[in-house]
Amino acid sequence: MSSANNTDVQNVASDFLDSHPDITSIDLLISDLNGVIRGKRIPSDNLGKVFEKGIYLPASVFALDINGNTVEETGLGLSSGDGDRVCRAIPGTLNPVTWMNNSQYGQLLMTMEEMDGSPFFADPRQILRRILEQFSDRGLTPVVALELEFYLVDRLRDEENLIQPPQSPCSGERATQSQLYSVLELDEYAEFINDLQSAAQAQGLPLDTVLKECAPGQFEANLIHTDDALSACDHSVLLKRLIKGVALKHGFEATFMAKPYGLEAGSGTHVHVSLVDSNGHNIFAENGDDPLESAALQHAVGGLLELMPDSMALLAPNLNSFRRFQEGLYVPMAPTWGYDNRSVAIRVPAGPKEARRIEHRVAGADVNPYLLLATVLASIHHGLTQQIAPAEPIVGNAYDQIAPQLTNSWTQALHLLNNNRVLGEQLGEDFIEVFIANRQAERAETMREVSAMEYDWYLRHV
Repeated sequence: MSSANNTDVQNVASDFLDSHPDITSIDLLISDLNGVIRGKRIPSDNLGKVFEKGIYLPASVFALDINGNTVEETGLGLSSGDGDRVCRAIPGTLNPVTWMNNSQYGQLLMTMEEMDGSPFFADPRQILRRILEQFSDRGLTPVVALELEFYLVDRLRDEENLIQPPQSPCSGERATQSQLYSVLELDEYAEFINDLQSAAQAQGLPLDTVLKECAPGQFEANLIHTDDALSACDHSVLLKRLIKGVALKHGFEATFMAKPYGLEAGSGTHVHVSLVDSNGHNIFAENGDDPLESAALQHAVGGLLELMPDSMALLAPNLNSFRRFQEGLYVPMAPTWGYDNRSVAIRVPAGPKEARRIEHRVAGADVNPYLLLATVLASIHHGLTQQIAPAEPIVGNAYDQIAPQLTNSWTQALHLLNNNRVLGEQLGEDFIEVFIANRQAERAETMREVSAMEYDWYLRHV
């Protein structure tokens, strides 16, 4: 590192600590394969050294299952010596953690590299960065926005030890109705939402709107669109941590499980994508006023629809993810598309021509944001390069016209991903091997558990 660069990073660290003299500790964060945040907490005096030299974490960070256990079948554990890699600071992610009861913590997001500075193949952020380079080579820049749905739940379980909606901070009552877009419920949770927005502002996160979603205790947080796709996912990762932290401060828990309640709507992550050329023109609006006329838009949709069935393991990464795919709850069940239609998988929203975009509606809230966007953009790139024409757009209710086609089997989803050549090439065959080994090991673990329902149904009757 040059002396000029060394001075710059030292200035970032010293300027931050000068502006926040109460901060004594910095959390160094990295998002693992499941999107779970891992990392270290260091004294603030060491911050300059982190910017200059990075920190060391084992490659097996990306071999951890949801319980934090190393999956040896990935090849990143003891069989390879469980060696370290270097993690580098992501510019623009150093900020105070304002939702703690005191103001002594800051946080900084990291990404993993090999010791020679090349990207580490199993870090999902590095996979997304590589796919973005393919668009840059074509003179294109993705403009993206992410929408995250989540539930607030009571920290106390019910009499059957199951989760339940929180008590309203105003009335003390538990919600039992959908109340989609309810302003009254926004008012009841105003202190939580205000703290959420204040904390997001302090974090530099472009939080746009918060709205009441369609189940008791369910909300949605939307991030403003940006032409920096890596930052969009950084913001998503940090927003999840922020929502969980603010919720705890207010006596709730926030969960991004895809299906926390069996009979209520699941939680998804929707991605909005447009593509601009080197002149800043939206190529999805390149033709007339017909919102579906653009050849580029049609080819992008064609790629998304073609690869969607085989990408389900990436979009629905765990056992609970697949419970979300039930008819009648605004969850796509087949690779479909249409204009201003919320019953399809790929929606082209209404709006002005210059804002024409694609909304991908399949992934659950539990998805790794980097892998989600990498999958979406890899599919769009495939569609553009191969000029794939999509099927006819759906008009009306897609559920009444197209039978379910997307798998709801975790095992089949992993099999389909493993055999898809395009996704293997785009995401990296070595990464696919790690991802599938990790997910297969977690699935095997779930098969060792017998649920209470199984005892209720089968113990006495078979």
